[in-house]
Amino acid sequence: MPPGRRPTAAVRSLVARRRPAGGEDRAPWRSLRYRGMRWWSAANLVSNAGTWMQLTVQNLLVLQVTGSATATGLSLAVQAAPGLLLGAAGGAAVDRWPRKATAAVSQAVLGLVAFTTAALVAFDQINYGSLMVLAAVTGLIATVDGPACALLGNDLVPAEDVPSAIAVGSLVHSVGRLGGTALAGLAVGFLGMQAAYAANGLSFLFVAAVIPFLRPARATSPGPSGRAHAPSDPSAGPVSAPEVSIGPRTRDGLRFFLSRPRLVALTAVTGLSAVFGRNYGLTLAVLVTGPLGAGAAAFGTVSSVLAAGGILGAVLAARLRAPSVTLVAALAATGALLQVFAGLSPTLAVLLALVLPMAVVESVSDTAGNTVLQTDPPAALRGRVLGVWRSAGTLWGLAGPPLLGLLLEVAGARGALVIGGLIIVGAVGAGGVLRVRGPVGRAAPASAPCRSPA
Repeated sequence: MPPGRRPTAAVRSLVARRRPAGGEDRAPWRSLRYRGMRWWSAANLVSNAGTWMQLTVQNLLVLQVTGSATATGLSLAVQAAPGLLLGAAGGAAVDRWPRKATAAVSQAVLGLVAFTTAALVAFDQINYGSLMVLAAVTGLIATVDGPACALLGNDLVPAEDVPSAIAVGSLVHSVGRLGGTALAGLAVGFLGMQAAYAANGLSFLFVAAVIPFLRPARATSPGPSGRAHAPSDPSAGPVSAPEVSIGPRTRDGLRFFLSRPRLVALTAVTGLSAVFGRNYGLTLAVLVTGPLGAGAAAFGTVSSVLAAGGILGAVLAARLRAPSVTLVAALAATGALLQVFAGLSPTLAVLLALVLPMAVVESVSDTAGNTVLQTDPPAALRGRVLGVWRSAGTLWGLAGPPLLGLLLEVAGARGALVIGGLIIVGAVGAGGVLRVRGPVGRAAPASAPCRSPA
C-alpha cells in the first residue's frame, strides 16, 4: 500500500477512540498516525544508520590515507564550509524549488557521492585530493538537503503535531546512531571500509525512492490565506503582517530573521549552549579521566547514560504542542545549572545522577527550539530561515570546540563546566530582565519587508 493512501475506516475509528474527549491529542507518538510520517521515519532510520556507518570510518579513512590528524581536521572543515558560507543560499533554493523533488534529488546525489567514495576505496584509487573534493561536494549538497528534508517531514503532519514529528526524528537519529555505529564495525571487519560507504549510498537511495509516495497532511486550521497557521508563541506578542517577497531572495531570510527578536534570542541561547554547555564528549571525558580519576570504561558508562537521557527527553518532548522561546531559555538555564553541579561532582556516582537529567533537558530543549524555528515563519520563507540557521549553527560548531578547549586549558575540567554553566545562566537571566523592561520578543513593525522564517 503506497504511503500516501488514506487510512481505512477502522484505523480512523481507532485513532478517534484514542483522542481525549476535548479533541486534543497529547500522545508522544501522535505524528505516527499519518502513514506518510511512518514511511518517512522508517526511511530516515535506514538513512541515519547508513550515515553513522560512514561517519564511523570516515576519519579513519583520512588518517589511513594521510597519516595526519591535521589533515583529518581540515577535511572536516572543508565539509562544513559550504554550510557556513552558503547556508542561506541553500535555503533560498529550497523555497524556490518543489520540496519533494529537491529532497529526492539531493538524497540521490548524496548516494552517488557515497558510491563514488566506495569505488575509489575498493580499487585503491583514493587520495587526499579526491577526499577533499568529495567532502566539499557533500557539504555543498547538504546546504540544500538539510532544510528540504526537515521541512518535508513537517509537511507530513498538521502544524500542532510538528513537535511530535521532530521528537520522533530525534529518536530515529539516536537509534540510527547506535545501530549504524555497531554495523560499521561488522561491515568494515568483514568487507572493508568501502562497505560502510556503499551501505550509506544504498540508504540514500532508499530515502529517495520513498519520497515520491509521501503525501502532505491536510491542514487542520487554515487561515485567511488558505494555509495552515503554525502554533504561535504566546511570548512573542502580536504579530503584524509584513509583506512576503515573491522572489526567493537569499537576503529576505536574513532580513526577516534579524527582524524577529524571538529568533535572535533563540539563536543566542542555542549558540551559547552549544559552545559552553553541550560539548559533553569533551568536558565530561576530561572530568571523568582527570579529576574523578576514572578510566575510559567509566566515560563509556557516562556516554550511555547521556544517550538514554536523550531518548527519554525525546519521548517527553513529543508531548509538546506549541513550545516557546521562553521555554527553550528556561530549559537551557536548567541544564546549565545541572552542568555547574556536575562540574562540582565529588564522585562518579554523583556525576551519573546528574548526567541523566542534563541529557533529558537538552533533548527537550532541542525539540522545542526546532519547533519554534520550523513553525514561526510563513511557508514562503521557511527554507531561507533554516538556511540562515544552518550558517549560524556551522559557525558555532566550528568556533565552539577551540573556545572550549582554551577554557579547559585555563580553568580545567571542573572550571570549564562551572564557568560555562554560569555564562549560560547569566545570559538567560539578562535576557529575561531585558524582556521585562522592554519590548523584547515583540514583533517588528509592519514596515518589515518580509514575514517570518523557521
